[in-house]
Amino acid sequence: MAPATAVPSAPLSFFSETFPFAWDRIIPLSINLDGLKVSSIFFNKRVVQPGFFNLLKGAEFGTRAQVEVTNTGKYPKVPGFAVAVVDKEGRLIGVASGGTKVGTIKPGETETFDLNFTQVKERLATGDKFFLAIELRN
Repeated sequence: MAPATAVPSAPLSFFSETFPFAWDRIIPLSINLDGLKVSSIFFNKRVVQPGFFNLLKGAEFGTRAQVEVTNTGKYPKVPGFAVAVVDKEGRLIGVASGGTKVGTIKPGETETFDLNFTQVKERLATGDKFFLAIELRN
């Protein structure tokens, strides 16, 4: 009797593209990946605002890319994101990733994801382009 072979699973929905980079400004996007609408991305440093724990006012809490998405489909979505930023010479100056950790994005829900840049991040504000990749897990 021949050994059973595993049935390959259906490929994940996938998107990858390069965009012009802007620091500390909302970058509008028009991506629709199987009912996951990606409307914007925003690169900045998290800073405590005045009036919020005055001892920490102005303190930085990391560098991030913030991605806003809406599930326009009929079924829950579980997205994963990766972003890489390059400078004018094409040198990699930062990488971040993230996505749904627990649960799903239900149909009709809008959610914002923080993708954290760690270790290599000091030159991010000088970025020229960024690569964005999205995978939907089921």
